[in-house]
Amino acid sequence: MSDLSLIQYGLVALIFIWSGFVRSGLGFGGAVLSLPFLLLVKDDPLVFLPIIAVHLLVFSSLTIWMNNRGSRNSQGGENGEKLTGFGPDAAVNRPEGTVDWPYLWRMLRIMLVPKLIGVFGLFTLPANVLSAIIFVIVAIYSVSYILNRPFRSKSKTVDVALLMAGGYISGTSLIGAPLIIAVAAQHVAREKLRDTLFGLWFILVLIKLAAFIWVGLDLQLIHHLWLLPCAAAGHVIGLRFHERIVKAETPVFFRLLGIVLLVVSSVGMVSVLL
Repeated sequence: MSDLSLIQYGLVALIFIWSGFVRSGLGFGGAVLSLPFLLLVKDDPLVFLPIIAVHLLVFSSLTIWMNNRGSRNSQGGENGEKLTGFGPDAAVNRPEGTVDWPYLWRMLRIMLVPKLIGVFGLFTLPANVLSAIIFVIVAIYSVSYILNRPFRSKSKTVDVALLMAGGYISGTSLIGAPLIIAVAAQHVAREKLRDTLFGLWFILVLIKLAAFIWVGLDLQLIHHLWLLPCAAAGHVIGLRFHERIVKAETPVFFRLLGIVLLVVSSVGMVSVLL
């Protein structure tokens, strides 16, 4: 990223504010809703994917920790000792946390092998081919947003197929979230969905980041010093937005988002082909 102009740096900063906003506001989208914009600034996914990965690790773990620290504190006494209850009331009063861990591990078992295959593909595909794949996938997602017909699964077989496809796409480009959410949203309580996805993203991205380090990819560490605060600003705004979106459906927001993504993906495809 050292060869970018000041205007390009400014655009990258704005895009990462947007990335932080959608990640904390929706529970997904830090990559799928920002990569098309970033690729218009610099057409090389491997420049931005390590930065997005680190941001996701930081903010997903921070959000889960903050949302669950109250539960842990409520299980201790004034000096932090653990309180033990007896009878049915003790089980009822025990805080459950904000992550559906059993279903998270079930999804991970299905997605792990396709994820690893996708990570291998990431390092074998040329940058322009990978960019084209990203733009096509985002265009498909955007149409589903515009029509207000998100991906839905209706059987266990379809669930497995969507999770495997989402795992593979996540391995190649970190944008498999909509396929994974199509399954998770039907099996995880709405109030636990975002943090459960954050837990899943943390594990999947940790695998990808380890692969980046293993092949010696430049992690763009110097640029984290100024992009982390940008993502943090968006993250704080997104937390407030999430409180509203949990209580009400927002089809108009997603429709407008879909239109913008479709335009950006179309422009990106034209730039790749030319």
